[in-house]
Amino acid sequence: MLNSPVGEYQPRVLLVDDEPRVLASLLELLNGRGYHITTAGGGREAIEHLSRTPFDLVVLDLHMPEVSGHDVMDFISVRNLDAQVVVTSGATEIEAAIGAIRQGAYGYLRKPYPREELYKTVGNALQQRRLESENQRIAQQLKRSERMYRYLVDSSPDIIYTLGPDGCFTFINDRVQQLLGYRREELIGQHYSTVVYEGDMERANYVFNEGRTAFSQSRSVELRLKPLRAENEPRTFSIVMVMIQPGTDSDSVKLDARHKTEGGTYCVARDVTERKRADEQIAYQAYHDILTELPNRALFKDRLGLALLQAKRNETNLAVMFIDLDRFKVVNDTLGHGAGDALLQQVATRLKACLRRCDTLSRLGGDEFTAVLPELSDRQDAALIAGKFVDCLRQPFQVAGQPVHVSASIGVALYPYDGSQQEELVRNADIAMYHMKSQGKNGYAFFHASLLETSYQKIVLEHDLHMALERGELEMFYQPQVDISTQKIIGAEALMRWNHPARGFMGAGEFLPFAEESGLILPISDWMLEAICRDFLEWTALGGDSMRLSLNISPQYLDRGDFFEKLKNALVRHQIPPGQIEVEVTENICIRNPQNAIDQLDKLCQLGVSVAIDDFGTGYSSLSYLHRFPIHTIKIDRSFVMEIQDSGAQFPVVLAIVAIAQGLGLNLVSEGVETAVQAKYLADAGCRIMQGFLYHQPMAQGKLVELLSAQASGGAELHTLN
Repeated sequence: MLNSPVGEYQPRVLLVDDEPRVLASLLELLNGRGYHITTAGGGREAIEHLSRTPFDLVVLDLHMPEVSGHDVMDFISVRNLDAQVVVTSGATEIEAAIGAIRQGAYGYLRKPYPREELYKTVGNALQQRRLESENQRIAQQLKRSERMYRYLVDSSPDIIYTLGPDGCFTFINDRVQQLLGYRREELIGQHYSTVVYEGDMERANYVFNEGRTAFSQSRSVELRLKPLRAENEPRTFSIVMVMIQPGTDSDSVKLDARHKTEGGTYCVARDVTERKRADEQIAYQAYHDILTELPNRALFKDRLGLALLQAKRNETNLAVMFIDLDRFKVVNDTLGHGAGDALLQQVATRLKACLRRCDTLSRLGGDEFTAVLPELSDRQDAALIAGKFVDCLRQPFQVAGQPVHVSASIGVALYPYDGSQQEELVRNADIAMYHMKSQGKNGYAFFHASLLETSYQKIVLEHDLHMALERGELEMFYQPQVDISTQKIIGAEALMRWNHPARGFMGAGEFLPFAEESGLILPISDWMLEAICRDFLEWTALGGDSMRLSLNISPQYLDRGDFFEKLKNALVRHQIPPGQIEVEVTENICIRNPQNAIDQLDKLCQLGVSVAIDDFGTGYSSLSYLHRFPIHTIKIDRSFVMEIQDSGAQFPVVLAIVAIAQGLGLNLVSEGVETAVQAKYLADAGCRIMQGFLYHQPMAQGKLVELLSAQASGGAELHTLN
């Protein structure tokens, strides 16, 4: 009945209730919802309607006098009427619902029921009715098309075969030779075990033997079938089976005359080997890191959760380790991402070799690894494995044809002492790892409660830094640069200070790392540009037209790509000549993203701004970048200057840097000059411009303005420590 085109057929619904008011209410609720509704005021009237008219659904009250709802359901069952039944009742006993369901009711509504529940139950019952009707229609179409099977079988891409009651092949198409190498004649009369892979034989026996006891069923199973050539790998097939009853007539499924009396099994086997492999690969990749083939974050959490359950049950210890490679970013940026990937693979292999079979090493991403170590006796067991991790990385790695050294900072958290939950243990191991990094890297550290306070202080400091810009707590200090031949200030390096309301003045090294991590370095750098431009205008007003202002630029700020435009706009807005501005960058900027750095620095040079390399010689530099990059000045790092303690000794690194600058025609500035011995040695070596405590400490804008004013009037004494 439900096969009519949409819009032409209305489901026929019979409403049965002996209470007129309830029946009227039910009719009102369902009327206008696209149903053809008939009502019956009792069980006897309902049976009369059912005898004359087919219905798709009967909404039936159970408790009615004379002829009850159960009697009506018995009538439907005995007459084999094709109708769904939804029973309603005011009875609260569960037995009423159970009895109705056992009699074949689709659903049960206990009075009083919400209208939404009525609509949902009626709609679902009719939907199931439609699906069953559609299935019947499809089944009828399939039955009519069975006569075409003989032609289709031989051209099918699947293996089609039939088995007799004894499990032997009675028919098989030619596809078996293409997929497995058997000729059909070789298999006719052979038992199915001839082709089933030994590892799947138990499942095959269960399915085929059970199938012959339930002829009306069809089923599917995946089995591996073995090719004729033993050296070939088994192939996986999805097999759909339909049971053929003995005595099948000529219109039923048959591919061989013997089926008519013997019965058997009709099967279609589709080769799903490649799909299976793809599914397995997808499933593997969902839980493993593709690069290192280690468990990924999802599998790590699963393994850690299981290990925690076992540790709680067995009252044993467990360790979580957070492993972060030191200097990996330098290697990755210098040698390229391909070399970085190769290094990670080698690191993973070494770390995994240090673990027991019950341990899990995973890669979270980047250069971060984690490890779960269950069943530990004590803290020393974890320390032993952590020590193995550190030791295994000491030997150089061969990457891109050259040796590469990396180390690791490892944090360790122990269950149950450092936490009982996954997130808590991972967090505390991470905190311990960062503590290890702050202590010099290349080692391991166990978590302890005091580290939480340190981490909390970092969070507080980061919050305060957010507020520092709004509150105007940042200030610019300047350290003068002196031309020792004239003893005059010729420039100054801009240095940021934070006047923290509780901690007092803080140097850039104390808070800029937090700004880098949190992304605050960008708005802070924007503020710095405006601040130094305003200050610089005061210098020029005092006759400092030849003064040079040096400013340090964060790698993040340069990488954003809009630094050039911001600096250019600031200089135009304040009418500052670009030739008096020098941008200081570290040499690592030149190797972390070389092409981007070249592009940015070239633009600065075209604008007229000069470029200085700060801390020259302290990074992992190559002299080739001095030729590739538009550099005007080299600054000798204070670490090399501090080594100069004896004017009669030789300091080859300093001499080499001076020689490089002179050979390339670059300006040279020594920073961190604190003693007369250092100043004399550097001057004798050929360095003319110096900055350091011997001459001036970093100072506020007001103090620098006083010095420049005194210098303009000829009264400044610049050769002594201020």
